[in-house]
Amino acid sequence: MAVKSDEFKQFLINGLKLEDIGVDDINDDDALFGDEGLGLDSVDSIELVLIIEKEYGIKINNSEEYQEIFKSVNSLLKYINDNK
Repeated sequence: MAVKSDEFKQFLINGLKLEDIGVDDINDDDALFGDEGLGLDSVDSIELVLIIEKEYGIKINNSEEYQEIFKSVNSLLKYINDNK
């Protein structure tokens, strides 16, 4: 069963303990890192990899694709659904 966008956004909010952000505040094409979008940092990236592995059983080992996988909510969700 594919993970849906709103479900995944709530997973991000809960897993990363993002305060003052709701599902409706996150755009599917928002950048996950940097000054745009969610503004996650390197510590968040490590935590995100660990919680994705725990929740979905998916390991993200390909460092060459890392930037593309973590580009946006959509790209990460697509990777999870393609590899689940």
